[in-house]
Parts: sequence; structure tokens; C-alpha cells
Amino acid sequence: MTVNDDSFTNWMHREEIAESMIPIIGKLHREQDVTVLLHSRSLVNKSVVSILKTHRFARQIAGEELSITETFPFLQALTALDLGPSQIDLGLLAEAYRADDRGLSVAEFTAEAVAGATGDNKIERREGRDVVLYGFGRIGRLVARLLIEKAGSGNGLRLRAIVVRRGGDQDIVKRASLLRRDSIHGQFQGTITVDEATSTISANGNEIKVIYANDPSEVDYTAYGIDNAILIDNTGKWRDREGLSAHLRPGIDKVVLTAPGKGDVPNIVHGVNHDDIKPDERILSCASCTTNAIVPPLKAMNDEYGVLRGHVETVHSFTNDQNLLDNYHKADRRGRSAPLNMVITETGAASAVAKALPELKAPITGSSIRVPVPDVSIAILSLRLGRETTRDEVLEYLRDVSLHSSLKRQIDFTTAPDAVSMDFVGSRHASIVDAGATKVDGDNAILYLWYDNEFGYSCQVIRVVQHVSGVEYPTFPAPAV
Repeated sequence: MTVNDDSFTNWMHREEIAESMIPIIGKLHREQDVTVLLHSRSLVNKSVVSILKTHRFARQIAGEELSITETFPFLQALTALDLGPSQIDLGLLAEAYRADDRGLSVAEFTAEAVAGATGDNKIERREGRDVVLYGFGRIGRLVARLLIEKAGSGNGLRLRAIVVRRGGDQDIVKRASLLRRDSIHGQFQGTITVDEATSTISANGNEIKVIYANDPSEVDYTAYGIDNAILIDNTGKWRDREGLSAHLRPGIDKVVLTAPGKGDVPNIVHGVNHDDIKPDERILSCASCTTNAIVPPLKAMNDEYGVLRGHVETVHSFTNDQNLLDNYHKADRRGRSAPLNMVITETGAASAVAKALPELKAPITGSSIRVPVPDVSIAILSLRLGRETTRDEVLEYLRDVSLHSSLKRQIDFTTAPDAVSMDFVGSRHASIVDAGATKVDGDNAILYLWYDNEFGYSCQVIRVVQHVSGVEYPTFPAPAV
């Protein structure tokens, strides 16, 4: 047998193991509300190749590839436990097991590491929470995909309705088609059917009512069997408390805005200040995509080094707010053709930092350039630190944050020497530290942070909604604080 034959045989063996993992992961998710992760990346509904690629990606953040032969025994051990709703990270289990010198078996170690999700400690499965989308544009459709994907056993978030203005003949058919196919994010993973007579879209068995209304005051959600729901406003038309309060109609309990909130509306960046949400708060904002991209790394750097001042320059993909060709626009420069120009504009992300991270007293300034790409942006964060450091120290620290800390779902890390923007389409993190581009000189540090300003931001929105709905389950092994 040649070396190449050995390599191919090894690949087929790993494929076989990945195939055997899929039904176990699916059953844990459907029957016990357990989400299996690998270094914060969900393995639910993933293909054989996706599972293998996720294992290989671990080398980017852990320094070496994670073998599927190493993680599979931990997954098998989970099937013997009486697990309650939780998220369990096989990568962290394997890593912690390697560092443990007590001589425990995989089964013994796993039972100990996830004890908080078993027996008397386990959380009871909660009733599902209704969700309504008000608006169905770029963010609305991605949030819908995520809600459908995470429906799982039916005990989590349930997308019950979408509210839009009627666009004309076959409105619902066209909206379903936009959900089914996306030029950037690809095909919807599943099946979608439309019932025009009942104005219903069925996506992977989720019956979603399409409600036509020109104004929030026109809708009584209880008439559609919707109760105690969380409404996600994707329009950005109303951004202060008075305007968003119009959504608090019969059947709606809370309103979440997918744009920066104004006035006293709390701006929430999950992973940073979501625990500060008051239980009786009914209106909140998920801030902007750029705010979500820069606040977690800012917090991480401030916690370790102290930040005295900073500037963020965002190189941002163009959006629907711009014109395809030169035409009138109320804002300066944005009337010029988005696919043909780099457009200097403003960003409110720097000023929004104070709302999400009040302990950071450093002045942060910001500006933005829109560029002719349809998705994925980069934030260049230039910081004056409270002490001198080195590039190697900063990179090792941020890699550790991305792997072990409570910000691991927000901050990702890549060492790929040829990384470009399209590589990060579909990233579920708020931002990705580009190790190769990072610059450090004494007390000055410049971080390059990629972010999928559509999908990554939508994932942050879902995390906030899960938190306020009470279906955000704990992760095991618990990340470091």
C-alpha cells in the first residue's frame, strides 16, 4: 500500500466516524435539547464534510488539528447520561481531558464535566417562545433561517409570523423565494412550501403566518394564536422607546430592534452586557453590526491591558441604503453608485461603545468607508494601551480568549495567511481576529477584525433573543470567566 493509499484510507475512516456522529447529534438535539458544539461551532444538522472541516479548523485556534477519533468517544459517553437542555462542547471536553492526569476513563471524565446538566442539576425543558419578525429584508430573512434551524425539539424559539407591507401580486411567493435562495448565503437548508390561500409559509415543518400591515397598530397578534411573543423589528424605522412601543400590541411581550437604539433604549451586545438586561425591560436594541464586531475585542483588550484611547475605521460592504447608480440620497456621498465606488461615510459604532461597555472610559473615535463588496466588512481598531506589550503576547491572549473565555462565541481567530473577505461569509462570530495583520509596537496595537455584517450580526441577535426568552442554555464544560 502506498502512502497515498494510507492517507485515503485514513480519510475514509474519519468519514465513517463522522457519519456515525450525525444521528447521535440529531437525537440529542431533538429529544433532549442538547446542542453539540466543537469549539463553539454547532455540529447540529451538519454534513459529514462539515463536521470534518470543523475538526480541522481547530488547528487555527488550538494550534493543532483535533482528531475526530478523539472527540467521538466523548459523544458516545453523552448518550449514556441523563442530560437536560444544554450546550456541550466536544472540543473543550477533549482538551480538558488531555490536561487531566487523574487517570479517569472518558466516560467518567465526561460525566463529571457535564454534571451540571444531569440529574438534579439539569434544567427542565421549557415551553417554546413565540417570535414575530416585523420586516423581512436582509437581516429578517437570515434571522428567520436561524430560528428555523434552531427549532430543534420545538421547545425553543418558534417563528410564528412575519409582518410586511403587501408588495403586489404573488407577494408571499416572492418572499418565500427570497428565503429559499440567497445570492450571498446560498440555498436554504431544507424545504419551503407556500399556501397562498392561508398566507402561510411552511419551512422545515414550521408554519409561519405572513401578516400584511402598514403599521404596527393594525395587528392583533392574538387573533393568530400568538401569545407572549418577542417581536424583532428589522425595519429600523422606529429606533426610540416611543416609536418601538407601538409594537407592544396584544400578543407581544418584548420588542428587539436590529439597529442602534436611541435615547434610553438599551443597546445590547451579547457576550458583553446581555446579563445587564432587566427582567422587566420590554424594549431593547441589538446595536449595530459594527458595534457587535468591535465591543467584544475592546472588552478583551481593556480587561488585560487597559485601553487609554482608540480609533476604529470600518471598511464596510455596501448596503440597501445606498444607490446602485448615482441618484439622489438624503445623506452625503451615499447617493453615488455603491458597486462602483468607495464611499466615505459615518459610523455610530464608536459612540455606541459607551452604551454597551460603560466601564471603558477611553475616548473612541470612528469613521467608515463603504466598498463595492456585497457582504463581510473589516474593522481596523487602533488602540493606545495602558501598558507595553508584544505582538506575540497579544495574539496568544486573543487566541486564548477565542477558545476559552466567555467571549468565545463573539470572538474568533484566524492565522490563515491568505484570508480575504469572502472567506468569512457565514461566520457566526461577531468578529474574527486576523492574526497575520495584527500590529503591536509598545503600547500601540492595531487589530484587524473581519465580520459578516449580515449573518454574524444575525447570530448575535438570536443570542439576545434566546437570552431574554429564557431558552439560552448553559455550556459545558463551563468557559473561563
